[in-house]
Amino acid sequence: MRSRRRTQAQVVHLGQRLDVGTVASVRPRLHHAVDDGTGDLVLDCAELEMIDATGLGVLVGTHRRAASAGRRLVLRSVPPRIMRILAVTRLNRVLAVESSSAAVA
Repeated sequence: MRSRRRTQAQVVHLGQRLDVGTVASVRPRLHHAVDDGTGDLVLDCAELEMIDATGLGVLVGTHRRAASAGRRLVLRSVPPRIMRILAVTRLNRVLAVESSSAAVA
């Protein structure tokens, strides 16, 4: 997971997996990114291949933490497979997803 700051947004690049095996290391980094930055927190999901219920929970928790801090969590470059999971769980209605990569195939 890499992080890059911009004046209007802070970008965090997720790895290939966001699941029960990775959330213990990802969650504190995302919380730190929310607490330490300003503007939108953009999660670049281009490399994300697998997400489970635990990973979805981390996204929702990070979304809530960002909202409490007056920030917005935005998912970018969401692969179609992951977008389908967000659509089935209706999290695409809760989480902000950049429209250019949000096509559900």
